Amino acid sequence: MSDVVRRDVGRTVVPRTAEALAGSLLLHLQPVTDALVQTIYEQNPAYRELDSVPPDDLWRSCHDNVARVVQMIADTDRRRGGSAADEYFDAARETGRRRAEQRMPLDDVLRSFRLGGRLVWEALIDEARAQGVVDSDALLDIASKVWEVVDSTSSQVAAAYHTAERHLVRADERRRSTLWEGLLHGRAKDRAFVQEAATVLDVPVNGSYAVVAIDNLVDDECTVASLRRRLAGVHVGSAWQVRTHTVVGLLALGAESQDAVLRSLRDAVRAPAGMSGVVSGLADVDVAYRQATLARRTLLSGETGVASLTERLPEALLLSAPELAEQLVQTWLVPLMEVPAAERELLLDTLERWVAAGGSVRRTAELAYCHRNTVINRLHRIHQITGRDLTDAASHLDLGLAIRAVRLFPPQGR
Repeated sequence: MSDVVRRDVGRTVVPRTAEALAGSLLLHLQPVTDALVQTIYEQNPAYRELDSVPPDDLWRSCHDNVARVVQMIADTDRRRGGSAADEYFDAARETGRRRAEQRMPLDDVLRSFRLGGRLVWEALIDEARAQGVVDSDALLDIASKVWEVVDSTSSQVAAAYHTAERHLVRADERRRSTLWEGLLHGRAKDRAFVQEAATVLDVPVNGSYAVVAIDNLVDDECTVASLRRRLAGVHVGSAWQVRTHTVVGLLALGAESQDAVLRSLRDAVRAPAGMSGVVSGLADVDVAYRQATLARRTLLSGETGVASLTERLPEALLLSAPELAEQLVQTWLVPLMEVPAAERELLLDTLERWVAAGGSVRRTAELAYCHRNTVINRLHRIHQITGRDLTDAASHLDLGLAIRAVRLFPPQGR
């Protein structure tokens, strides 16, 4: 009776040749392991180029996985499943987990398993020939079992790799978030911290930086990717962090001017945002972040776009000292707060344009699209209400700040 196929009451019983050959191969795994390591280095360049897997780690992994593959082929009872069969995948799962931690691409890991499968098959064929087993059915049976086991093992490798990768991504996100919060709260004064932050965020430690803070209206990562590409187009590197209510951008300006970057941002941003002045290096990012959030606050309710701190310094000063802003309003404008809202807004608008025009009635009329007599009448009405002399040029600075204070702290919010 043939050892390859045995007939029993007209049905085919699973042959034993592959299992017997695998049992023999288990006695000399080291040559197969050595050959597999050499083959991986020759035919899987990533293991040489990335240099993330130490040689002893690769050898041990190859040995343990070849052993498990051969053991599964040799075990006639493995098909019953359960925990006994599951133990055979310990080496595959450990390899998948470790390669994910070593940042070895999964495609290259699975390629090594295919190379290992081919070497195991060749070793079994050599063993078969040495034992005089040349029946074609037996050789087909060997190939079938080898690739069945290699496929199931590769699936376990991939599953373990993806599980570890998800854990790593979450850990990386937590670490990145921690570094961001440290930057925004002044920890970059510590040399070790700033070096790690620069490495993880892929930005230089030194150089000109600005920070932009954008209201996070839609929590859209695509928006961040779009902004990164747009800034890269003007040779500005950037790193971004999506926070609960704000998207924060760290802009490495390099040789680019702040004005050019501001124009690029204003073309892209359709939400309330603020941009800081320029600071030197990551150590001052916390200062830039405070400036960016302060610039954002200078936007009035319902206003969108990027407010630049350098363009809104008076408003920023008022926001930084609200008690002084209130004092300016009390000194110059508080009686106007008592008149009906429609008239108050008309008079404040005229007064604002008059200050901007340097006290010129003609220019104020042009800005307000009205007759100069209308401007004169409105200014007279303001004088009647406030009792303040508006003709004194020295008062224009205080008056201009007072008007800004009213805009930033409207009556209903004061």
